[in-house]
Amino acid sequence: MKMTTIFLVRHGETVDNARQIMQGQTQGELNEVGRQQAQQVAERLSTEAIDAVVASDLRRAIQTAEVIAKSHGLPVVTTPLLRERDWGSFTGRFIPDLRGETWPDDIESEEALLKRAQEFLQKMTATYEGKRVVAVGHGIINKAILAVYASCSMKEVQRMMNAEVRVLTTSSVTMATASAVTTTGVTTASAE
Repeated sequence: MKMTTIFLVRHGETVDNARQIMQGQTQGELNEVGRQQAQQVAERLSTEAIDAVVASDLRRAIQTAEVIAKSHGLPVVTTPLLRERDWGSFTGRFIPDLRGETWPDDIESEEALLKRAQEFLQKMTATYEGKRVVAVGHGIINKAILAVYASCSMKEVQRMMNAEVRVLTTSSVTMATASAVTTTGVTTASAE
């Protein structure tokens, strides 16, 4: 059984992270702190054997992934499976103003998010069987991936900070037997 190692990374800090703006599936742009964080992750992972670098198809994740990939001489492969949660009409709003608001119907459901996370893990395991892959995503999708991986609710997963790395190992056997995680609805917005 060949194990796939996934270095799950959250993108570096963006202009909107610093301003506490809900980015959702907007492109985003790393700020100076975020560029430094991306460089620090690249340095940390420079001694690791890495076979591929995968990123969300949103600019802030691609920018982070490109810095990491450069030190390994690898291209960045993008996937919409790693996109941040679609926050619907909450997108672009000041996060502190959202507390206590009723969630609109146009936010991507937690069920859909977890399904996408499951698909991502299955795809990485099948595509990169036995390989070591850096995957650069976002706060909430990464949280969903970690929940599926650990077979727990998203509420039980500790929030990833910008440029944080968590290491997962999967195999075709573990992914074949993993069941989709269902959770109760989330009631508060966060700065992911």
